[in-house]
Amino acid sequence: MFKSALRAPALRPPSPAPNYDDLQVSFGRCLRNHGFIERFYEILLASHPAIPPMFARTDFRGQRLALRRGISMAIAWASGSSMVERPMKHMIDVHSRAGRAPVEPALYRCWVESLLATIDEFDTDLTPALRARWREAMTKVVDAFAQHY
Repeated sequence: MFKSALRAPALRPPSPAPNYDDLQVSFGRCLRNHGFIERFYEILLASHPAIPPMFARTDFRGQRLALRRGISMAIAWASGSSMVERPMKHMIDVHSRAGRAPVEPALYRCWVESLLATIDEFDTDLTPALRARWREAMTKVVDAFAQHY
């Protein structure tokens, strides 16, 4: 009983959570156009001078796979899926101040903008409304990361 009292509250997106299945479909279109993940990192690394040093020792083969899974999990989490709470909590811990890859909260804006710029290039069916939904969902996610920094 004492151990569970120390456990942090469950990480949940704000309620009520909208359905973002359209983002999963959009993400699928982006991935079908090869080079999406690589292009995202090109844009992200150029977005702020503090970012390239954060990736100086990164194995990008593993990082590309992690980002691919991470975006899909982020969409699911923003949609309210409880199935991704544990891996999202792990990602948040990794990027927290005490984690192995800390990210200053102010840099999450660069992440969102880089993702949106890459989606602009790769999703041939992107509309302004769909782009706004991407921003809405990813802002929920990065706000949670920043809050737990």
